[in-house]
Amino acid sequence: MLRLLILTGIVLLLDIYVFQAVRLVTRDISGQAARVIYVAYWSITAISLLILFSAIITGWHSWPKMVRVYSFSFIIIFLISKFFILIFLLTDDIGRIIRWGYTQVNGNVSIAAASTGSSPENGITRSQFIVRMGLILSAVPFLTMIYGMVKGKYDYQIKRRRVRIKNLPEEFEGFKIAQISDIHTGSFFDTQPTKDAVALVNSLNADVILFTGDLVNEKSEEALPHVENLKQLKAPYGVYSILGNHDYGDYVSWPSVKAKADNLEQLKEIQKQLGWKLLLDEHTFIERNNQKLGIIGVQNWSTQLHFPKYGNLQKAMQNMEPAAVNILMTHDPSHWRAEVLNNYPEIDLTLAGHTHGFQFGVEIPALKFKWSPVQYVYKEWADLYKDGANQYLYVNRGLGYLGYPGRVGILPEITLLELSRA
Repeated sequence: MLRLLILTGIVLLLDIYVFQAVRLVTRDISGQAARVIYVAYWSITAISLLILFSAIITGWHSWPKMVRVYSFSFIIIFLISKFFILIFLLTDDIGRIIRWGYTQVNGNVSIAAASTGSSPENGITRSQFIVRMGLILSAVPFLTMIYGMVKGKYDYQIKRRRVRIKNLPEEFEGFKIAQISDIHTGSFFDTQPTKDAVALVNSLNADVILFTGDLVNEKSEEALPHVENLKQLKAPYGVYSILGNHDYGDYVSWPSVKAKADNLEQLKEIQKQLGWKLLLDEHTFIERNNQKLGIIGVQNWSTQLHFPKYGNLQKAMQNMEPAAVNILMTHDPSHWRAEVLNNYPEIDLTLAGHTHGFQFGVEIPALKFKWSPVQYVYKEWADLYKDGANQYLYVNRGLGYLGYPGRVGILPEITLLELSRA
């Protein structure tokens, strides 16, 4: 509730400030047209505040999923667009302050010029130009986020990577691993997305499928409509899975401790129904011609304080005689640098997810360029990383979505990793 109240205050203050830009660019149009624009502007603010206050009073968890998701998406999209305008407004206001200060020192610039940036006989002032440019460019995030909701959220991408491991046994040369992560079944409005995703995964003919956590958003029941689809995931060596931070039910106000525990047990049972082998701080092996590939699975472990640290890698590897090659499944990629690299050199490849690539960013594969706001929180946030001679991390961008029902630039991913000695 406190967060929603803070957000309400931010929305109101931002709208009051941005409204100065609206007034500036409409001052030369007729009074009737300006009033229509003002009413439209403040109507959006009123709707946003109404949604936020309703969420506080009624409890947004009780709202129908579609209403809840798209209501908050409405607020997020307009907030981001207004923040874009804010950058230009601040630029203009800082310029005004600098020019005003200059006049106080030099006394040779007119007050009009200091306040507007110029005094053109015709056309618009520098301030009007800056503000109008901000308003025009604010349409870019608005339109791209709408497109991300319509098209991007189900635009599944197959990322193929070869992982070269020097000590890989010949029996596992060309061994194919399909990784999926962060399905977030609670975000889907129907079962078609999981049906399409399963068909794509199966088409890769991987030797094994590894799922790195977050099957649901909050409650295990979210996965129930998708059970029949997810059951169809098939690979010769099966499907292995772990839990992500959302799978524990930590983001729900449960009526009792038992209710929360029962929810987690139900999620484990669902994965058993799917035919997945859930690894809870455990290890197992895949064998080919007397050669072994180690598979280690830990519960969620994060360096971020607001995410749970349930996993125990030491326990997962207890009494384990490491294979020639060992693969760790851990949901949060921060685990790799914090614990794996320094203490477990026998782990050759770590698979993670969690970040979603923020569901927003820019990727230009030809230039090997990628950017997302999430990189300021996670050093490793998408794709393949290597440290030292032979330790890898792959961070899957996630199959589903959470919060904002879309993807812009960072698209949903199915990974196909091929192990190779060279």
